[in-house]
Amino acid sequence: MEKAFHLNEDAELVRIVREGLQRTGGFCPCRLAHTEENRCICAEFRAQLADPDFHGPCHCGLYVKD
Repeated sequence: MEKAFHLNEDAELVRIVREGLQRTGGFCPCRLAHTEENRCICAEFRAQLADPDFHGPCHCGLYVKD
């Protein structure tokens, strides 16, 4: 089965977000709270992946659902 998402094609954005993930220990750098629901891949994007009508980027833009 193919993955339903891919890295954003914007290499600079991906670099910035990945640096943020390293600084936060894997938590979304766009979120203030370091909770399990905000650990990458965050709960919000996992729910969006499960939604057949959603297509687009996750909150921080690192991943894009096809």
